[in-house]
Amino acid sequence: MRSVPSLPIDAVLGDLAAALAEPSGDRPNAVLVAPPGAGKTTRVPLALLEAPWRGDRRIILLEPRRLAARAAAERMAATLGEPVGETVGLRVRLGSKVSARTRIEVVTEGVFARMILDDPELDGIAAVLFDEFHERSLDADLGLALALDAQGALREDLRLLAMSATIDGARVAALMGGAPVIVSEGRAFPVETRHLDRDPRERIEDAVTDAVMRALRAEPGSVLAFLPGQAEIRRTAERLAERLSDHPEVDLAPLYGALDRAEQDRAVRPSPAGRRKVVLATSIAETSLTIEGVRVVVDSGLARVPVYEPDLGLTRLVTQRASRASADQRRGRAGRTQAGVCYRLWPEAATGALDPFTRPEILAADLAGLVLDCAAWGVSDPTTLPFLDPPPAPALAEARALLTGLDALDGDGRLTPAGRALRALPLPPRLARMVVSAAARGREAARDAADLAAVLVERGLGGDSVDLAERAERFRRDRSARAEDMRRLAAGWARIASAHAAPPGAAGRPEAGTLLALAYPDRIARARGKAGEYVLANGRGAALDPAAALAREPFLAVAEIVGKASSARILAAAPIALPDIEALFSDRIEARTRVEFDPESRALRARAQRRLGAVSLAERILPVPTDADSAAILARGLAGLGVAALPWSKAAQQWRERVMFLRGAEGEPWPDLSDAHLAETLPDWLGPHLSGLTRLDEIGADRLSEALHDLVPWSLRARLDAEAPTHLEVPTGSRIPVDYAAEGGPALAVRVQELFGLARHPTIGGGRVPLVLHLLSPAQRPIQITRDLPGFWRGSWAAVRADMRGQYPRHPWPEDPTTAPPTRRAKPRGT
Repeated sequence: MRSVPSLPIDAVLGDLAAALAEPSGDRPNAVLVAPPGAGKTTRVPLALLEAPWRGDRRIILLEPRRLAARAAAERMAATLGEPVGETVGLRVRLGSKVSARTRIEVVTEGVFARMILDDPELDGIAAVLFDEFHERSLDADLGLALALDAQGALREDLRLLAMSATIDGARVAALMGGAPVIVSEGRAFPVETRHLDRDPRERIEDAVTDAVMRALRAEPGSVLAFLPGQAEIRRTAERLAERLSDHPEVDLAPLYGALDRAEQDRAVRPSPAGRRKVVLATSIAETSLTIEGVRVVVDSGLARVPVYEPDLGLTRLVTQRASRASADQRRGRAGRTQAGVCYRLWPEAATGALDPFTRPEILAADLAGLVLDCAAWGVSDPTTLPFLDPPPAPALAEARALLTGLDALDGDGRLTPAGRALRALPLPPRLARMVVSAAARGREAARDAADLAAVLVERGLGGDSVDLAERAERFRRDRSARAEDMRRLAAGWARIASAHAAPPGAAGRPEAGTLLALAYPDRIARARGKAGEYVLANGRGAALDPAAALAREPFLAVAEIVGKASSARILAAAPIALPDIEALFSDRIEARTRVEFDPESRALRARAQRRLGAVSLAERILPVPTDADSAAILARGLAGLGVAALPWSKAAQQWRERVMFLRGAEGEPWPDLSDAHLAETLPDWLGPHLSGLTRLDEIGADRLSEALHDLVPWSLRARLDAEAPTHLEVPTGSRIPVDYAAEGGPALAVRVQELFGLARHPTIGGGRVPLVLHLLSPAQRPIQITRDLPGFWRGSWAAVRADMRGQYPRHPWPEDPTTAPPTRRAKPRGT
């Protein structure tokens, strides 16, 4: 081993070795808490090589990402003066290097989950080290749960160690059987924190660009800037490229998971003498990596995380505030090798409001893969395994439903033969189903499906086009090392699928859309409305850029979709032909006659349809059946238009107002005929009267009146006429209509002369409710409103009489109207 400088972790290696050699808890486990730069990732595995309990068995070191795994393996191998693949090996999806001499194997968390599922006893493995466990990936949580289960039932001698810089050590220790918590104080260099209060209206890439330029002017060394995602990194790089023309010594280096190895290495390795760099990274650079030369960090304070919504079957990419633990990790990057500076793009007071830790992925992820893995482990209920945070019930239910639909689980949640075939492929269940099903069509179809799976699981391969057929074709032509490695991997998937597939049936090479439909039958989509808008078989709506070529396709098979149900966005899809849909899903396609209400024509429309879920594949117009079901559909459609659209006659409207007057006076048993209640109950009261009708304009006023009248029991109808009459007879014998909709209550508009001789005020409602009298001139113009006619005669009449005599001299204006005869006419001429 080459001589290496001392690191802070060295001070606790003895305690750690003792804890694992002679357990103080129920099991030979431990928790190690050490800050960034302490050396835990590379020193601990090498130190444990000499442990007597290891014997000749391997130590497995888990890393959350390939980049971190590769960096850890290379650094440990360099310490031993060996290449990777000797004592220290690497096992990742692309570029594994292990040999018979390997004793420390660095693997990604997803690879370990498959290792333990394939070999629950972990034969030949002495210890499993979970590095950066604070990131709480789904694979890490599953891996630890399975390892603890195996330790308790099969491998009492298996050592488990959880390591992290920011972790709730006591909680993890309790899960691991009362494991001791060993803390390394670390030796981080001092980092000065400077807060820049970003205007929330400013785009994040503009704010980061300004902060980076400020840092380059004020501080020596390289800069590491944290941004939420690839799009922000690209836009920030474009802005910085324009402003760095005066800084030819500064290199720009993006860093995220979808980059190939050479580009990632360029970001991580030291800058040449006399040069410095600006690394624009996602949260991939928070932990496990030391980027040489960085002494300045610019933290946007944002992170992009996937959030799965089981009730929608959608994953939303949410940009949110990073946790306090993440902010501390990012800040620590500036002090790994020397004193540094951290620029935070938020006010200092806001730090305390950040969530303490990043939300575990198990609480916000699609759990189909986890449920399938647990079934392979022999556990139908994942909540019985020792998870630090139990998986949520809604996501588990959605995952079981999906896997049952893929025929991967039986009714009791146990793995089926088809499920075992899916488990043979290191792919998400949907994609595994696609490759296995395609293999039944032949090896070429299996390889095409495997290529599609490759561009879906390995971000960035084949570009970023929404059209997956285009991406797959570009992937096949790509000559980069990453693409070559991925093609070899896809070829292996195709071989495995062919070994597990049913005997070949239909031969030939299906189109990309047909292959995707095997994985996403619930996401067959049909165009609707505007260009780019689609409805999916699961009933959700989604859209893509109307300028995209795919937006002109009548049918799509959608592989990736994000966003809310009201505004879901299609990220990856391929066209599929109607005959292929018909052939694939003949057993799921439903033929039915559908009668619907068309709001525009205000009429029923009948169609014969063939449907796959919510997607109409074909339809033809039919005559509308005139039965009770159609009447009910018409009634529901009319309810949606509102009661104002109905053919109200004046008589029907007044009748309704009379009933509502008595309901207001007495309440029950008078029915509620308000707009809201009539609309809500319209199918109940109007529906039975619509038999034989198919459109609004066929409903006559008489039919509407009949339906309304049926709402009032016979026992109340006589009272309606007596207590809420349509008209009131005045002293002249005229029958004047009562206005029940008038402001202020039921009203009577009548010429004042027709009330002469009336000494008491007219009433309705059994004498309980005085009418509002609108007293009119001979020309039918209002002259007074009163609720007290006798009082009017005694009071205001004198002034009204004086005014009216001048305007209407031929009409009688007696001094005492209570004794004058009522009249409709003027005085004869000459009198």
